[in-house]
Amino acid sequence: MIALKILEEKNRILLRMKHEVADCIKCKELCLTRNQTVFGKGNPNAKILLLGEAAGREEDQTGIPFVGRAGQLLDNILKSCGWSLDDVYICNVIKCRPPQNRLPSPEEIENCSGFLRKQIEVVNPKFIVCLGSVASQALVGLPVGKAREKWHVYENYDVICSYHPAYLLRNPAAKELVWKDLQPLIEVVRSKNVLVQGRNTEEHSGSSK
Repeated sequence: MIALKILEEKNRILLRMKHEVADCIKCKELCLTRNQTVFGKGNPNAKILLLGEAAGREEDQTGIPFVGRAGQLLDNILKSCGWSLDDVYICNVIKCRPPQNRLPSPEEIENCSGFLRKQIEVVNPKFIVCLGSVASQALVGLPVGKAREKWHVYENYDVICSYHPAYLLRNPAAKELVWKDLQPLIEVVRSKNVLVQGRNTEEHSGSSK
């Protein structure tokens, strides 16, 4: 009963935040060019949070993160690890699509940082996986090339960093490096049995603007 109440409270807070994000106009260019914001998806009780950089074209259309080709590849990576969407929560550093899929600017990342910090705080995972340099820079202050192959700490969360699935689509040989990067986390998850058993998957997608 207590666990159910905690989950309900998390869903309530995340839903409220989703609407706050959808109403955000801090980034003048992004709020004019986006179709909708993209908040998050997965299990709010998950012990693993996957952090990407920003919405792409498909995400901007659907309001759900990682739904295009990169999302399909991420699904396959999760399956290879023995996980599913029920075991993770997925979100991005910024909640809008930058025009032409350009990298988010430092100002845009800063404008969205409060939403990201609160989102992580509500989900309260044990581990965070940064996917790509935008995410690794935001959390541990290093590009992914320098952040890989070691554990980091963000606030009270253990963090590992690896390549973004979109990078893997352009550079398939790097899939082996991602698999190597994820091994320490896979081992910890298996040894400590930290995945959530009572699964409840939610999609906290952004509202159209």
